[in-house]
Amino acid sequence: MPTFEHGDIKIEVDEDGFMDDPSIWNDDIAKALATTEGVNDMTDEHWHLVRYLREYYLKFGIAPMIRKLCKETGFPLKKVYELFPSGPAKGACKVAGLAKPTGCV
Repeated sequence: MPTFEHGDIKIEVDEDGFMDDPSIWNDDIAKALATTEGVNDMTDEHWHLVRYLREYYLKFGIAPMIRKLCKETGFPLKKVYELFPSGPAKGACKVAGLAKPTGCV
């Protein structure tokens, strides 16, 4: 299994960089993973999106559909891509410590 290392952070990830064990996720891991998505400074807007994804995932065991994500966070899809250029599934879900989404997010 591949390992992701950034500063003091060292975690096992899959071939796409998603955490192998989402239960060990924390803010420091999120900040480190964000750097792989071109996000070097997590703003309040980044955290709002990441925390929503995290809470939804913990409650339902899957990532929300993109329409629900936009509706619940108040961010239009364009804004989600501004925050995470690789998109909600690849970027935001990875930073939130979710498993790799299998369908549309």
